[in-house]
Amino acid sequence: MIRDYFRSPVKPGGRNYLSGNFSELRPNHFHTGLDYKFGGVEGEPIYAAADGWVHRIKISTYGYGNVIYLKHPTGHITVYGHLRNFIPKLQRYVIEEMYKRQVNELELMPEPGEWLVKKGELIANGGNSGSSGGPHLHFEIRDSLDRAMDPLLFGFPEILDNIPPTPQALALVPLDINSRINGEFARKEFTLVKNGAHYSIPQTIEITGRVGLEIRSFDLLDGASNRNGFPHFELWKNDSLNFSMSVDKVDFNFTRQFLLHTHQNRFTKLYFQPELKFDYFFPKTPETGHIEAGIGERVNYQLRLQDAYGNERKIDFKLLGKDQEFFVNLAATPQRAQIEYQGNILKIEAPNSNLGGLAKFYVGSKIFEMLPSYQDDKTRVYLWDMRFGIPEEVDICSEVVIPEVKKRIPFGEEHLFAEKSVQVHFSENTLLEDLYLRISENGSSTNPRLQINDRDEFLWNSMEVLWNVSSGSFDKSKTHVYQLSPSGRKSFVGGTWEDASIRFSTRNFGTFTLAEDNSGPIIRPVRISREEIRFTIRDELSGINSFEAYVDGKWVLMRYEHKKSLIWSETLDKQPLTGQVILRVTDQAGNVSEWKGTIS
Repeated sequence: MIRDYFRSPVKPGGRNYLSGNFSELRPNHFHTGLDYKFGGVEGEPIYAAADGWVHRIKISTYGYGNVIYLKHPTGHITVYGHLRNFIPKLQRYVIEEMYKRQVNELELMPEPGEWLVKKGELIANGGNSGSSGGPHLHFEIRDSLDRAMDPLLFGFPEILDNIPPTPQALALVPLDINSRINGEFARKEFTLVKNGAHYSIPQTIEITGRVGLEIRSFDLLDGASNRNGFPHFELWKNDSLNFSMSVDKVDFNFTRQFLLHTHQNRFTKLYFQPELKFDYFFPKTPETGHIEAGIGERVNYQLRLQDAYGNERKIDFKLLGKDQEFFVNLAATPQRAQIEYQGNILKIEAPNSNLGGLAKFYVGSKIFEMLPSYQDDKTRVYLWDMRFGIPEEVDICSEVVIPEVKKRIPFGEEHLFAEKSVQVHFSENTLLEDLYLRISENGSSTNPRLQINDRDEFLWNSMEVLWNVSSGSFDKSKTHVYQLSPSGRKSFVGGTWEDASIRFSTRNFGTFTLAEDNSGPIIRPVRISREEIRFTIRDELSGINSFEAYVDGKWVLMRYEHKKSLIWSETLDKQPLTGQVILRVTDQAGNVSEWKGTIS
C-alpha cells in the first residue's frame, strides 16, 4: 500500500466528510469507494489524485453518470463519478464525439498520453449525475487488475474518524441438518447490551453441531451522521484468535456474490462458504467461521470490529454445547403445516396430532418414514435433506404436505429444466449456490403469473426462461414480461415471442406476469428557446428506452436526468437554436411519442 501517494480529490488539505465508504453494505453490492459530501450543492471542484492520464470517460444517465477514470504510473486507476461536468477542454472533446456519433450516451477510451493530468489538477466539477441520491463525488482507487481497494488505507488526513464501529445485533445460523440453536434448527437473532464501550449478549446461547455467526453493524466518522461500513472482523475463542475477515479489495467480476455473503443485505456472514470467490478470510479453509462447542463445553467468544483507522469495538458472548434434544420449547404453534426452505434443508412445522407423529416422505418410488426431529407439547418439526431426494409429498398423519421444489440445480453446472409450459436454462455461471428450484403458475389466461422461487433469493448471472402462454390472446408486438413487486408494481423485463411462448432473461427470482403497453411516453415542454430546449419525459408502464431530438432538421444532443424525468439540449459553442423542433421518445415496448414545435 502506497500511503500519501494520492492527494484528496476534494478540498485537498481541508476538512472532508463522507456519506459512504469502502465495504459498506449496499442493496446488492459492496460499496467500492468513498462518497465525498458537498453540502447538497453541485459544482464542487474535483482534482486529480495523482499524476496520470485520462484512461476512460463515460456519459450515462445511470450508474456513475458522468465519470472519469485516470490511470497512473503505478498501475492504479482512480475513478471520479457522478460529476456535473468535466473541465472545458475535456467537456468539448466529449460533446464533439457525441455529435459525431449522434449519441446521447457515450463511452470513450483515449490513447495513453492523449490527455495527461498532474496531481492536484482540476479535472471536473462534482454533481448528481447517474444513480446518485444527492450531490457528491464517488471516488475509487483500483489496482492494476481493476479491483477496487479501500482508499482510506492510502492515507487521506482530510477525513477524520475517532469513532469505533457500532454493533446492532448478532445472529447465529445452523450450518447443517444436525445444528441447533437453543434447541431449534432456525436462524436466531440476539439483542446486544451495552456496558461502557463494550457490548455483550447477557444470556448463554446453547448450540448443537456447527453454527455460523452474522453481524449487523455500522460505523460513524467524525462530523457526519451517515452510517458507513468497516473492513475488519476478528473472532476470538477463549482469548485466542479463531479467524479474521478483512474486506480490503473488491473484484468486480464477483460483486453479485455479495448477495451470498450477506443476509437480506443487512447482516454480514462471518463464515466461509465454498461457492464464494472472495479472498477475505484468514485462515481460508472450509471450516473457517464454523463455530462448535462440545457437549457440556462452555466457550467464551469475543467478536472484534475494526474500522480503517484502527478504532475497535468488542462484543462478548457465551456458548454452551448441548446434545440434540427431542423435547424443546418452541415459540409459536402454526394453525396448519408450514414449509420452509433453508438451503438444502426442507423444514416442516406443524401442530401435534392425536393421529400420530410418524411422517412418510414420498421420494420417487421410495417411502421414508420419519419421526419429528424435535417437538414440544403443541408443535412438531421435521427436517429433510433434499440432497438425498426431493419429496413429491409428505404425509404427516394430520394432513398431506406438497413441497414446491421441482429439482436440485447444481452450482457451477449448465442445466436445462423443462416442465409443462416452462423451461429454464442455467449456465455454469448463473447460480450463487445449489438451487432447489420452485416453480408455480397461477393467475388467469389474460393475466398469467409465473412464480420462480422467492425475490429474497438471488442469482449470480441471468437465467433464461421460455414461458408458454398459449391459453391467452395477446398483442405480441406490445406485450412483454414484467416482474411484480409485493405491492403489485410492474418492472419491465422484456422478452421475445416464439409462437405461443415468450423467452426472457432475468437475474432476479420472484413473480412474473405479462402486460400490454399501448401508450406512448408523455412529453411535456419545460422550456423552448434559442438557448435551450428542455422537456420532462415519463412512461407509465414499460419505461423510457430512447429519445432523439432535431432542430431545423439537425440532430441535437439531449442530456437526461432520469431521477427528475428531465431532458435538455447541449450544443457546441452555445450555438442558437432556430427552426422546427422534433422530439421523439420511445418506450421499452416500442411505443413512440412525438412533440413538434418551432423556435423563431
